[in-house]
Amino acid sequence: MKYVIFDFDGTLVDSKFAILKAWNTIAAQYNFKKADESEIDEIKKLTMKERSKRFDFPLYKLPMVMPLFYQTYKTSLKEVELIEGIKDLFEQLSLHGYHIAIISSNSKDNIEAFLKRQQINNVSDILCSSRIFGKDKIIHRFLKEHRLQTTDVIYVGDEDRDIVACKKVGIKVIWVEWGYDAFEIVKNSKPDYTVSNPEEILKIVH
Repeated sequence: MKYVIFDFDGTLVDSKFAILKAWNTIAAQYNFKKADESEIDEIKKLTMKERSKRFDFPLYKLPMVMPLFYQTYKTSLKEVELIEGIKDLFEQLSLHGYHIAIISSNSKDNIEAFLKRQQINNVSDILCSSRIFGKDKIIHRFLKEHRLQTTDVIYVGDEDRDIVACKKVGIKVIWVEWGYDAFEIVKNSKPDYTVSNPEEILKIVH
């Protein structure tokens, strides 16, 4: 194992309030339904298609609204919190010689600004794409550019689409239960591992 690749939102950080604010900004501008903080736990149990239907948001409009989403998200970075134990996990991974990468559908600027504020400097690669369902292509490109085999990396994510993308590429995936998709949503995609805290990730990798 050479690289541990992480998703960002929901996996490394609790950004639900920043996402909620960004979504409601988009909803107000494009006449989608707004979301309330009280709905968060219920939303976790919905698939992406069900969420799209619930909030009157056609998924094909994602490329149009994502720039506004990123802009609004950035103004709420102070509300984004690092998941407890992640900083220690990164330090332990680095000590054991593993490289850390982030692959996310958030923007690189947002992620870099957050890591700088948290004084996290052991992330070697950050790859981003606004294509919600295109992570498999990013992972494949990452493997090719770094001349890595599928057995050289493991991915850590919180959503069903993370698991699906990893299965397409053929790499192992760890699902974290503290993220944005409930187990009911991800169980059929069969993640290779499930963890309830960051310390368990080190045990799996090492």
